[in-house]
Amino acid sequence: MKFKGLAAFVVLAGLAACSVSALAADAENTMVITLKDGDVTVALRPDLAPKHVAQIKKLVREHAYDNVAFHRVIDGFMAQTGDVKFGNMKKGYDPNLAGTGGSDLPDLPAEFTTKAHFVRGVVGMARAQDPNSANSQFFIMFAPAPPLDGQYTIVGEVESGMDAVDKIKKGDDAQNGAVADPDRMIKVRIAADK
Repeated sequence: MKFKGLAAFVVLAGLAACSVSALAADAENTMVITLKDGDVTVALRPDLAPKHVAQIKKLVREHAYDNVAFHRVIDGFMAQTGDVKFGNMKKGYDPNLAGTGGSDLPDLPAEFTTKAHFVRGVVGMARAQDPNSANSQFFIMFAPAPPLDGQYTIVGEVESGMDAVDKIKKGDDAQNGAVADPDRMIKVRIAADK
């Protein structure tokens, strides 16, 4: 009887490991963000937000996210980046406008879900008050935030590198997390694009 229980546990553990590695092995839907403290590997979720993931991948492949600032970082909440219009720290960076821009691509209709939740490591799309206004900006959660569930689109989750995310320079609480001399995404790539 003990052997059957152990065998069942081994089979279940193996299945769990396979499903995690299957997600991790999908190089076409794995985004790698290089930060000053190391790489962050994000499993993108086209099953939850196919339009948003397609737009992110397009921008990554255009190198639009390279050198883009983490313009809004709130300790214990999230780190926001992705303003490809005003946030590029090597061309056109404007600290007064960073966070107000997007890309030249169209805004996206909301793809909210009840299948996943805003917990530590989840990557969500930033937007204006209009739920259909997400474009290029996204944020990485430092901690759970249930009020965001069903209000923002989830596009992925960090698989490795949260230690590097935790080291992103934090912003001023009095300025809604605005960061003076911010950290940046040095390089962003899709794993399949070696």
